[in-house]
Amino acid sequence: MSAVLIAEEAAARAVPLVAGVLGAGGVAVAVLPSKVRMRAELRRRWRTWALVAPVFLGAYFLGGGGTYALAAGLGVIAASEFVRMAGLERGDHVVLAAAAVVLPALAWLAPGLLDLRMAALLLVAAALPSVLAGDDRSGFTRTARTAFGLLWIPVALTGLVTLGETAVAVGLAVALGDVGAWCGGTALGRRGPLARPLSPLSPNKTWAGVLGAAVATAGLLLVLGEFSLPLWAAVIGGCVLGDLIESMVKRESGVKDAGSWLPGFGGLLDRIDSLLVALLLATVMTR
Repeated sequence: MSAVLIAEEAAARAVPLVAGVLGAGGVAVAVLPSKVRMRAELRRRWRTWALVAPVFLGAYFLGGGGTYALAAGLGVIAASEFVRMAGLERGDHVVLAAAAVVLPALAWLAPGLLDLRMAALLLVAAALPSVLAGDDRSGFTRTARTAFGLLWIPVALTGLVTLGETAVAVGLAVALGDVGAWCGGTALGRRGPLARPLSPLSPNKTWAGVLGAAVATAGLLLVLGEFSLPLWAAVIGGCVLGDLIESMVKRESGVKDAGSWLPGFGGLLDRIDSLLVALLLATVMTR
């Protein structure tokens, strides 16, 4: 059985679960009392999830072309947001956008080319705009930021294509992990050792949130029949590190969100920051 067909079957198995979670979540946010501080934001987030989930799962029903379109589309938008935050220039943007289109295509049509040779080409591509422009003032900084962006966004998103059914599980687990982190932080993160922040980069992220994410992701992976310790560790790592990495980028850039067009989240990077790291870790830890 082909990997594409297996991924399609995994998406089909996930549909009832996702529909049930969204339905329960819709009822929960609908009955929230007005005194709940985040009621409006939670409702906006639910509406975004309700739109995003069919797009994510639907891509796998369309086969390799669908997953390629999903990865490339996410990559182009996320790269544009990253360029604005990182203060990069047009040439750097072209490199990132081209990689967002080309790398998922290679992952779909010629995965054997995604090796050390490709890493070397990406490094050269990251430096090329600054070198050609003779940028001796900020060229090294631009190159380093572009190289980071290439790894963080286009390379990570190739996992949506190469990981097949595992990518379906990772995407859904990360989404539920965010919910579990919020629930854990709200219920257990007010006082005591679990209330300690993970990092000054994001003081609202506590060990209680990590516990909540760990429980939620483990439960979902078990229900999907995809649980393994390496995959669970990759998902938890993504849920924790993804948000902190983006917080680091945003703090240095002096912005609150990567964008303002995605209701309840801000920009696309604010929604997929954990997914990007989880896909990278899953690619390493499950192969």
